[in-house]
Amino acid sequence: MQFHPNVAQTTILLRAMHEHFLAGDISGEAGKEREQVAALLEAASKAALPCYPSGHEVGRYLPSALSLLERSAHPLAEALSPIADGLPWRYSYRRRPDLPGLESAMAWAEIVGPPESLFHSDHVCFGLTLIGPHTHYPAHTHPAVELYQVVAGTAQWQLNGQWSTKPPGSFILHPSHAEHAMRTGEEPLLAIYSWSGAIHTLSSFSDEDRKEAS
Repeated sequence: MQFHPNVAQTTILLRAMHEHFLAGDISGEAGKEREQVAALLEAASKAALPCYPSGHEVGRYLPSALSLLERSAHPLAEALSPIADGLPWRYSYRRRPDLPGLESAMAWAEIVGPPESLFHSDHVCFGLTLIGPHTHYPAHTHPAVELYQVVAGTAQWQLNGQWSTKPPGSFILHPSHAEHAMRTGEEPLLAIYSWSGAIHTLSSFSDEDRKEAS
């Protein structure tokens, strides 16, 4: 049975995400990137497209992620809860035998972005990333500049080989082509993400990039 979040609910979610993204304390290069993303979001389409749920297995982590979100960001939880199951969660990497189950343990739902996103933009992506507990998202790169805001769950984040622990409220900037990774513990990770720049080129795992270059 197909589920169609109505336009009002989708618009409420985008507004709540945008407000939460702008409310956190941030400075330096990350702050500049947030300002640029905010301007690009203002220029994005305000007309919501129909949404068809993907049925992705990552949905099994939504109840616990939403429970954590209730504690850290209640207004965002209120906006997300009614339509979380109906968002177009997806995983775009090819399956690999050396990473069994990764494709069902993590996914992202693009709210603003190129065609097939809920709100169209050719210049910015803005959405949600959900990663299940005890999951390692291996080192990867992409040409787009990426800014994350953790909204639920405390996890470890790696940038250029250095690991650090980031709780809800943290912002993490990944410059273009910077190698980065994530690793969750007992809790799932839910984060808002933005992409600017080369948003039409997908991510690739770093070990695959090295094999192609050799």
